[in-house]
Amino acid sequence: METGGRATRPVRTRRLADDDRGIEGLPVRLVIALVVGVASLGIMLNMLSGLSGLGVAEVDVAPEPTVTEPGPTNVTVRVVDPDGGGVANATVVARGGSARLGGTRVARTDRNGTARLRLDPKLGANQAEGTVRFSVQPPPEDSFVDRRDNSVLLVVR
Repeated sequence: METGGRATRPVRTRRLADDDRGIEGLPVRLVIALVVGVASLGIMLNMLSGLSGLGVAEVDVAPEPTVTEPGPTNVTVRVVDPDGGGVANATVVARGGSARLGGTRVARTDRNGTARLRLDPKLGANQAEGTVRFSVQPPPEDSFVDRRDNSVLLVVR
């Protein structure tokens, strides 16, 4: 074909579906960006939540005995740090869970992290077992917290 002395090529139309050059590296780049973004977000959230609790450790209780029958009983509760060491001057509070105590009992731990409580758990008429819950108020001068549920005392008929 000639127009005005110049040869023209026939125009060949390309369909978008046939053109894969624009999306060649896109899926891999999206995956990399997503992984980097999620990791960065996780690090930032960890830093933000760690600011208020910088250097704090969760405490737990270790009651002895761990299982008892309804009625008056002496329970020794040891407040322990994550390494299993005793926490001195912590306040231990015992409350009825599914077993009734008729109020709360409070004791302070000694230098070994041990507190002694006189409990009188009771179960309902058709209740075969229940629990006594413990919470801890860590000493204010140390960097301990009690945010999670602690071990319980199981009361079995």
